[in-house]
Amino acid sequence: MAAKPLTGRKFLIIILSFFGVMIAANLTLIYSAIRTFPGLEIKNTYDASQTFDKERRAQARLGWKLETAFDGTSVSLKIRDRQGRSPALQSLIATVGRATFDRADVILDFAQTQSPYLAPISLLKGKWELRIKAIAADGTPFRQRLPIWVD
Repeated sequence: MAAKPLTGRKFLIIILSFFGVMIAANLTLIYSAIRTFPGLEIKNTYDASQTFDKERRAQARLGWKLETAFDGTSVSLKIRDRQGRSPALQSLIATVGRATFDRADVILDFAQTQSPYLAPISLLKGKWELRIKAIAADGTPFRQRLPIWVD
């Protein structure tokens, strides 16, 4: 059986099909990336960078160590100072969410006013991120992100 010759028309159809599939796949990935990623975290990065080092040093002077755990029904957060005590806080806001999109973000409602803080929550399997914003008794802001793995 003799093979049919590759004509110019067949070759054009093969090339157009190949690039059509590549372009369609890329457009699908672009759409998915834009749809799921929330975008900017900071509106003006230049302004934020002007105070970043000062805030980082102030936060480091607090000497806080944070530990988090998820037991299947609740998230626990321990905050300790250099002496191992629970520091006094003006405020504490913690959000649990995925690192890549903000649709699943949940603001935690801690039951306690002292460390360890406990908040009931149900999390699906995968990697989650606990985003903590606290203000120390002296007014120093503290921010940290801690990973939470749910198996």
